Amino acid sequence: MASKILKNIHEMAQDLTDAGVMDLQTMREFDAVCLPEIKHYSKEEIKCIRERQHASQAVFAKYLNTAPSTIKSWEHGDKKPSGAALKLLNVVDKKGLVVLT
Repeated sequence: MASKILKNIHEMAQDLTDAGVMDLQTMREFDAVCLPEIKHYSKEEIKCIRERQHASQAVFAKYLNTAPSTIKSWEHGDKKPSGAALKLLNVVDKKGLVVLT
């Protein structure tokens, strides 16, 4: 429910900006607040996402623009994805690898 309310508030803020009542700086602040939360994944979840996409570690790494050894480290729990790789992992989890092609 909170996301529905936030969406409505964001749309109203955009309308106010379009009408010239609210400045762009304030709209940027609304945009930042409305960004979706980035999920962090366990090593088991990362492996499950990759296997659900029927991809080897090497192929999965190419899609995420990282090294196969990085995928292996994530799946063994030695490292955790962060930054752009974590955001791409969220996208792949929700939409599949097809959106990255």
